[in-house]
Parts: sequence; C-alpha cells; structure tokens
Amino acid sequence: MIAPIIDRKVRLAIIGCGRVSKNHFGSIEKHADNVELVAVCDAHKQTVEEYSGKYGVPGYRNLEQLLKKEKPDLVALCTPSGIHPDQTVLATRYGVHVMTEKPMATRWQDGVRMVRACDEAGVRLFVVKQNRRNTTLQLLKRAVEEKRFGKIHMVHLNVFWSRPQEYYDQSKWRGTWEFDGGAFMNQASHYVDLLEWLIGPIDKVQAMMSTTRDIEVEDTGVMNVRWRSGALGSMSVTMLAYPKNLEGSIIILGEKGTVRIGGVAVNDIQLWQFDEPRDYDEKIQAANYETTSVYGFGHPLYYKNVIDVLRGEAEPETDGREGLKSLEVLIAAYLSARDGKTVSLPLEY
Repeated sequence: MIAPIIDRKVRLAIIGCGRVSKNHFGSIEKHADNVELVAVCDAHKQTVEEYSGKYGVPGYRNLEQLLKKEKPDLVALCTPSGIHPDQTVLATRYGVHVMTEKPMATRWQDGVRMVRACDEAGVRLFVVKQNRRNTTLQLLKRAVEEKRFGKIHMVHLNVFWSRPQEYYDQSKWRGTWEFDGGAFMNQASHYVDLLEWLIGPIDKVQAMMSTTRDIEVEDTGVMNVRWRSGALGSMSVTMLAYPKNLEGSIIILGEKGTVRIGGVAVNDIQLWQFDEPRDYDEKIQAANYETTSVYGFGHPLYYKNVIDVLRGEAEPETDGREGLKSLEVLIAAYLSARDGKTVSLPLEY
C-alpha cells in the first residue's frame, strides 16, 4: 500500500463536473485544511473552462494528461457510472487513489476489475455512500447493531421519485445500460445499499421491472428479498411519481421493535418503538432536523473518513469490497427481472 500522506494536504482532482460534483467541491471547501483541489476534468470544453476559472486550478479534458501533469494523490470520479471502471484502472497505473460516486460500475465484472486493479497497485478505492452518514440512518444502524429489534421479520423500502423525460434528455448517457443503469442502479442505489448494510447478507432476490420513459433501462420496478437470517423484505421503486419526488422510506418490523423512517429521502423518523428505551431515543427530532436533503449532508463526513484513511489514521467506511455488496444485489435484481427467475447470492463462488 502507498505510504500515508502525513506532512501535507491531500492533492485531489475532480473528474466530471456535473450534477453531483457540487457535493465534492463543497466538501473540499469544508476540509480546506487537509485537502487541496489541484485540477478539474470534464469532457466538455465549456464546463472545464467554467470550473477551472471558478476554482483557479488547471482544467483538462483528458484524464491521463491530468494524471501525468498534476500528479494528484486522489481523484474523485463524478462521471457517468459506466466510465468509472476504465478511469479507475487508469488512475491505478499512476499510483493514484480513487474515490468513485455510486454506483461504482454498471456491470459486476467491471466492479471486480476495479477492486483488483487497486489491490495490485496498492492504492485505495473508496465508493461514496454518503447517505449512510445521515443522522436518521446512523440511529437506525445503531439500533440494529444493538439487536434492539430482536429477530427482524420483515423490511420494506419505497422510493417514489420523479424523473421526467427532460431529465433523461439532458445527456446522451442518461438512461442507458452501459453508462447509467436504471432506477434501481442510479436513483435508488443508496436504498439498495441499505438492504445489506442494515439487515445483513442476502440469500435470494426476485425482481420485475418496467419502462415508461423513452429510455433503455427501467424507471419502475419491484424486488423481493430473502436474507440469510430468514428475514423477508421488498422494495418498490419508481421515477414516475407525479408531480415531484414523493417518498423515500424504510420500515423494519422485528419481534421487539418497529421503525419507519419516511420523508422524501429517509429524513423523517415517523415511528420508533422498542420494548426497551435507550438514552439516544431522545435524539430523534434532532436527527430529523439534521437530515433534510435528498443527497443528505454526508459528503463532508465521508471526506473526513477518506482523509483519515489516507493519513493512516483510520480504516475506510466503504471501500471497493463494500461497494461490491450493493452492486451484487443490483446485478442480481437485473438478472432476475430479465430471466424471470429467483437469483441466489453470491453471484460467483
């Protein structure tokens, strides 16, 4: 593994200056004492010029040129998902750590390829799962880890959001199998992540999907899940809610507890009942207040972990192998929907 960065700031380059990049630029500003933006890269000339000028750093349209000239410690991939694997492998050739937005890849073998390339190069691979840092979900994770639910019987998630045709028409890569993935893989990716992160290893997946918009991928789907623990669950996803995002929720039903977190993006603890109270139960209202964004406010917190890891002071919260867990569930869902079969995990032995 490459030596820790101890006596200077982490040199970071942002690759892709689209919709999600603002969370990264904001995080860099909040961690200015420890992170230095050294370059930006985007395929579009006008975008590169805009962000290069705004932040006073060199701008590139070619990633390899940036890697050669600027020699960053870390690149943050905010590019279309299908491009992440090749960009990750390229970065490893220059000994550069990689932080990638979700999903890490659109194909299972590409995700495995990313992890393997980083292992072989001795660099870190971070997969951004910032919603895990939402205060509401941190409380829920704590309750699960403390086994307050007892045996978990059933889990259900809803993602009822709105993405009109104009959204997909913004860029040619949107709504494609190769570069984007559908409602499950893109918009609901963080919710799929909760299935494994909160409840545990998954045994089987069944899914059905449909498409209404003029795109290649699904904009609506349902998924049934069986966990190795015996718990059963389901997930309903659509990007056809009218006229705007309606709900992002999770319900957990256990023998000793019931929780429902709703709102537009799991930002409102609506039901929190356990047989035995704990001191942190009083923090529910504060947690709701602190979690008010669809994206959450987790990027700066995620950045802190990345910085601490690169300084040799912590272990990564979500590395490449952790990212593979939700990618595996996503691929299983797509295989199930395509073939009309129940898919068992793991995908390969």
